[in-house]
Order: sequence, then C-alpha cells, then structure tokens
Amino acid sequence: QVQLVESGGGLVQTGGSLRLSCTASTSYDIFAFSVMGWYRQAPGKQRELVAAVTAGRETRYADSVRGRFTISRDRSKKTMYLQMNNLEPDDTAVYYCTARVGINYWGQGTQVTVSS
Repeated sequence: QVQLVESGGGLVQTGGSLRLSCTASTSYDIFAFSVMGWYRQAPGKQRELVAAVTAGRETRYADSVRGRFTISRDRSKKTMYLQMNNLEPDDTAVYYCTARVGINYWGQGTQVTVSS
C-alpha cells in the first residue's frame, strides 16, 4: 500500500520558481518503485506527463518543460521533488504525483498557477 501526498503548489509570477514535493507513506524503498513521476492537468485538457524517473534512475521530461524542470528523489525522506524554474502561464495546472508499484498510485494533486 502506498499513499502519496503532494505539497508546494501555489501562485507565482511568470519567470518564478516553485518546488513540488510528493511524500510517500509506505514501507517500501521509493527507489525500488518501477516509476515515479509527475503529471499535470490544465482546465479542459487531458492529463499529461511532466517528468518521470525509473528504478534504473532514468529520467524523462515533456518537451515543454525540459531544461526548466528537474525531478529528483530523497530516499531517506521518501519524497520526490519537482523543481520548476522559469515558470510560464502554460504551466498552470493541477500537478499530480504517481508511483508504480505493481499498480499505479496517485496523489490528490496540488494547484500551480502562473500569472502573466
């Protein structure tokens, strides 16, 4: 069983930065999860992958965020992060963290709003 809780969302101006956190309540080592990642969903749009990291430590980024966002994990804190720099209004969305441990687990989401 895995429970995921996101935090760190908020309102920021264009060009600003935020760091999202996703803390897992689990007895597992999060580095053993097949995949951990961040998705986002803007109003009227489909949920899309933002960034992901595998158990083999490979990372993947959406083209729209590559070079601006960085995904990372802290084993001791059982927490995954998404450092978001140079934010743009198109980054406005609800951000969800996910972890695959046999099945996919999801957090409840955190709102990120970027004002122009």
